[in-house]
Amino acid sequence: MFASRTNWNLAENRLTLALAAHRSSGRPLFDLTVSNPTACGFTYDESAILAAFHSPSSLQYEPAAQGLLSAREAVANYYLEKNAEVSPSDLFLTTSTSEAYTYLFRLLCNPGDEVLIPTPSYPLFDFLADINDVRLVRYPLLYDHGWQLDLPAFERAISPLTRAAIVVHPNNPTGHYAKSQEQSQLSALCAKNNLAIVADEVFLDFALEAITVKTFAAQSAALTFTLSGLSKLCGLPQMKSAWIAISGPDPLKSSARERLDVISDSYLSMNAPVQYALPALLATRTAFQLQLMERVRANLSALDAQLANHSVCSRLPLEAGWNVILRVPATSSDEELALTLVAQHGVLVHPGHFYDFSRDGFLVLSLIVPEKEFAEGARRLLRFFPE
Repeated sequence: MFASRTNWNLAENRLTLALAAHRSSGRPLFDLTVSNPTACGFTYDESAILAAFHSPSSLQYEPAAQGLLSAREAVANYYLEKNAEVSPSDLFLTTSTSEAYTYLFRLLCNPGDEVLIPTPSYPLFDFLADINDVRLVRYPLLYDHGWQLDLPAFERAISPLTRAAIVVHPNNPTGHYAKSQEQSQLSALCAKNNLAIVADEVFLDFALEAITVKTFAAQSAALTFTLSGLSKLCGLPQMKSAWIAISGPDPLKSSARERLDVISDSYLSMNAPVQYALPALLATRTAFQLQLMERVRANLSALDAQLANHSVCSRLPLEAGWNVILRVPATSSDEELALTLVAQHGVLVHPGHFYDFSRDGFLVLSLIVPEKEFAEGARRLLRFFPE
């Protein structure tokens, strides 16, 4: 009765079962995987956020396939601050980056076509690709005192069925940016092979140091679709507001706009209240980001202090984002280790295979966990490994 694309293994995995058993026991849990900022004790400008939804225009239905002009102008101004000129006519509003991926897979791929994705990276891509009948092909990120794109391997991964390449900038969970030279090389390589770039920039603003970061929306060699939204930039995942910014050669941009307009119109416009509120909501991002990065730096400092007295565990360096990768002894699989940490120590972490690490010995921790909880969870985690 059901489509083969939905033939996933829907049984609860072992870690989910272990977590449920631990919670039912009533023992304390130190959850070092939390990624929902609204559950982490940050202070939001409630008056500004709620006032943003008082527009009487929200009571009228005036569908616009690309999204309301006022909202798109606010997004265009966001890119101006990044030294990238993006016309409102090159922007499409969506309810989430997941919906944006669906639009782009439908725009670029026939059933069975291929899209290149980086590894390691977060697991949502597999489900989105399945739903849209797209095949994912991995290309590796290399680690050598820092992460970098393996361009020769990337080029070898291209086949006659390849239609696009996804780049996550900065990557989740590695926390590294694609450097300016890498962006240019990737764009030239994709243009040469008639591939589109899909740049996921939801964590773009969350740099640990004051550095200049180049958005892919400034690229012009290859047809490029840059994704972002309020979920991460403003810590407002419940507002369901994201966008696609199109850049690249004008003829390709024009064709993409025309086709995306039909796709977007077929899904109908995203809800009007959030569109009218988007300029005000986007304006709250600075205060939120300052809070969040203060938390990230504090937790990273606490982790480093604990690691300084530990001889067998270390962390990989990161430039941006909300996660940190912990390197641990690979005495068992990452999955078995995560199960043991929940059952015996009350600590929940993401095993490396969750992010498609090719070998064991890596755990991924969230850095937006409240500070006391993070410090105690990290202490319990590190105590598990004998010196």
